[in-house]
Order: sequence, then C-alpha cells, then structure tokens
Amino acid sequence: MTTPVAKQTDREAGAWWHGATIYQIYPRSFLDSNGDGVGDLAGITQRLDHVARLGVEGIWISPFYTSPMADFGYDIADYCDVDPIFGTLADFDALVARATELGLKVIVDQVYAHTSDAHPWFVESRVSRHNSHADWYVWADPKPDGSPPNNWQSVFGGPAWCWDARRGQYYLHNFLKEQPQLNVHNPKVQEALLEVARFWLERGVAGFRIDALNFTMHDPLLRDNPPAPDTGEVRTRPFDFQLQAYNQSHPDIPQFIERLQALIASYPGTFSLAEVGGRNALAEMHEFTRGPDRLDSAYGFDFLYAPALTPALVQRALEAWDGPEVGGWPSWAFENHDAPRALSRWCADEGARPAFARLKAMLFFALRGNLILYQGEELGLLQDEVPFDLLQDPEAIANWPLTLSRDGVRTPLPWVGGDAQGGFTQGGYPWLPLSGQNLARAVDGQEADPASQLNLTAHLQQIRKASPALRDGACAVLLADAHRLVLRRSHKSQSVLAVFNFSEGAQPWPEDLTAAGNLLAHTNFDAAQWSGEGRLDELPPHAAIWIEEGER
Repeated sequence: MTTPVAKQTDREAGAWWHGATIYQIYPRSFLDSNGDGVGDLAGITQRLDHVARLGVEGIWISPFYTSPMADFGYDIADYCDVDPIFGTLADFDALVARATELGLKVIVDQVYAHTSDAHPWFVESRVSRHNSHADWYVWADPKPDGSPPNNWQSVFGGPAWCWDARRGQYYLHNFLKEQPQLNVHNPKVQEALLEVARFWLERGVAGFRIDALNFTMHDPLLRDNPPAPDTGEVRTRPFDFQLQAYNQSHPDIPQFIERLQALIASYPGTFSLAEVGGRNALAEMHEFTRGPDRLDSAYGFDFLYAPALTPALVQRALEAWDGPEVGGWPSWAFENHDAPRALSRWCADEGARPAFARLKAMLFFALRGNLILYQGEELGLLQDEVPFDLLQDPEAIANWPLTLSRDGVRTPLPWVGGDAQGGFTQGGYPWLPLSGQNLARAVDGQEADPASQLNLTAHLQQIRKASPALRDGACAVLLADAHRLVLRRSHKSQSVLAVFNFSEGAQPWPEDLTAAGNLLAHTNFDAAQWSGEGRLDELPPHAAIWIEEGER
C-alpha cells in the first residue's frame, strides 16, 4: 500500500476526530434511569464515566427524537425535540454538559432520507396536491391499471410505494411504509434539513452521523430498477432481486452534501460521518468524502455483515481507501445496532471466543481510520437469540426466521452480573430480554478483572491515542495469506508492526520478518516467548502482536 493523498485542510490537521475512536450508544439499551424498562438520556449521563474510562474521544447517540417508534426512532416526527420515552431537551443538555466535563465529544444521528408519517410535514403533504408541503415528499400517480408507479422495492420487504386515497397517489418509502421518503431534490426541503442540523449544532453537538445518506435522492423519472444477477446467495426480500439503480444514489446528492458540510464546518471542532450501504457503497463513500468541501468520513458494511473475518477481507477493506485517487478518510465498525454481534458471526467455537475476542480487539485498534465501537463490544458481548413472541423489530418479525437479527444486537447492556436485569433497569422487565451468556460478561465483573476484555479494550485505546503511527499513520499490508496478516503503520519516524494469526492453530512466523523493537501490546501468548531477535518460533493460535520498531 502507498500513502494516500488525504484532504490537506486546516480542518483536518490535528482534528480531534482524525483517527479517533467513537463509542456508539443505542439509547433504548444503554441504561434505564426511570424504571420503565427502556433506556434514556438520563441513563446515558449517569454512566458516561464508563465510556470515558475507555479513553475514547467521542460518543455517537442513535436517534432519541420524537417518534412513533415504528422503526425505533429512525421514523422521526419532530427533528428538534426529544421523545418523552428518552426524556427532554433539558436531559440532552445535561448529557452534553457531562460529556464535556469528561472530555467526550457528542455526535448525533441525522436522518434526511425520510421522516415518520406522523411528522407535521407529511401530515400536511398528504392532505392534498396543493398545499405548502405538497411536494416535500415523493408522490406519483398510479399506472393506468392502478398499480404502483414502478417496480421499486423497499428494504424491509414489498413494494416501495404506499397508496394514499387523500391525494389519489402513491408515496415512496424505501424502508417502512411509516417512513415516507423526503423529496430532497426540493430546495425548501434542503433548507429545512439544514435548519435541523443548525438546531443541534447550536445545542453543542460536535457533528453528525448521517443515516442512509445515499437514499436521500431518487430518479425523478421513476425508471424501473433492473434485476440483480443471481449470485447464489440466499435472497429473503424482493429488494435483493433488484439493482438499486434509480431509487437511490442520485448524482445530485454531493451537491446537497456540500451545502451540509459548509454548515457543519462553520462550527469549530465538528465532524461529519456518512453511513453508506448498497452494491456501489465504496464508490459513493469516496464521492461523498472527496475534497475539503465534502464530508469528513464515511463507513460502509465491509465488516458489519461479513460472515467471517479473514486476512483477505481486511486487506480489501484497507486497500480500497489507498492510493492517490482516494482523498477521503475511512471509518470502520465491526458491530452496530443493525448488524449481528461480530463474535457470534466470526467465531463459532465457544471455547475459542475469549482468545478470538482479544485478537479482534487488537486488529480493530490497529486499523487506519476512525473506529466506531458499539456499546457492549468492549465486553465481548454475543448475539442474543430473542424468542419470536418477544421480538420488537419490524424487520425481524416480517422476515422470521430469516431475519437480520437486529433485536439480538440491541439487548440491554449488562452492568451488574448478579442482578437479574443486569442493573439495566430497576423497574419491571427491560424492553428486550437479557441473556445469561451476556450477564456473565457484565461491566462490574470485568472492571475487577485485570485480564478482562473491557480492560484490554481500554489498554489498546490508550496505546492508540499515544501513538501517531496507529492514530494518524499510513498503512501497508505486508502479508495477507490464508491465516496470517501483517500490517505496518507509520508516521514520520515512528513505525508500528502488527502481526496476527487468525487461525485456531499455530502458524509459522512470517518468513524474513524481523520485528526488532518495543513490544507495545500482545495477546494469546506469553511475553516470555518473545525473542530478543524480534520474532517468535511460531505464531500461537489467535496470537496478535504490536511492535514499535526502531526509527526507520
């Protein structure tokens, strides 16, 4: 790999977010402060010291806005208020104040692709074809036979169009029918969304994670999507049978991005992060972050839905952000509120999971880019199996049993191992059940164990923060074979070599690799095995090593 040509701007130079680790908080599942079984903003504030002890630079809070909760907050009825289930604006202000005391930046979700059907904009828009919000959403006449305007399919299953008799038209919804698609081509809609961003920037947030950004604009001609080629993968939704050529990824999206970024960058110390999915995600992430006038970073789904963690996967992901033609800065997530827990996806052998979790952490903190650490990942939590009668997620219910398992990654964070509800709530039952496997990984037990996953995570983050090479440096993939990965992170005169054995068996030490220098961190072998010559006789199962090399 060669050193990429990154955006050289005053904004990026020394920015707090460059190479930072950001801890994602899913409010419903972090901590319940009032005993109703649902986490809230006051609960986040109460336990922010846990996040601060990890040494992360900031937090990202998933939606807490006023919402009917059809999609658990991603269906927004008021962009500028807090849903009562989560608290009040005063609670949010107290959260930001406490985060500031602890040295944590706060970024929040922005959802610009759609609103709730309960949002006042849509309530007015659907009344008639002639009102002040009539063209704020994507409306279209039926075909002569009354069928939907085209063949577009929604992410959650079924046609992406819903009939509304009040207007005698269909409206577009790329997700649930309760999430009508905003017409972001409309300049008035853009202005309204920019005012939403301004509202939260004025309230002290340090930036935004922008949800489903490539869904914000559609093809105004409403052309049919072409069929997707059959790759042999299981297809559980009509959405999977199409190439999303026209219902997303419109070429005018970057123009809106530049307007948004100009606003965000006008506030000092801010950060913008795009979520981008789909078959062309990489090209769009590059486009959305190209040049100083666009977003600071983007992340996709390289690791989030990957069925296995392999050296080849890591190499592909890193090299996709390398080279003179790539000007953006990546962000990485192994887990989030939509993707199954990585340990459950990547390590079927229960006995090997503790060692694999340590390897996974050392790889994560060695990556070039920003890191997004999902709540509970620092504990090594596993994916929970939620019984059908306790499912909450509409996607999981609709596609049972072939589900994305979003409920299984959203179960409450266990704080106290000896408590039936994990210290998450002092009321009745939490909104999703806690499992015994994750109660055994509770915060209190791991805090007291120097060898715990929690303490390893904090240790690795502290090393990363103190290392210019790991935080900001270039990355070269020196080896990526079936089982072994070797990375070199370098910044000016500092260089860190990271060596990994992904397999459950011992592997030969990489031929001709000598790693003389300071042993920064290691796991799954005894440091006494480390040779003064800068090598091991062999790489033990799931071994991981960081070596700070001498000046190069």
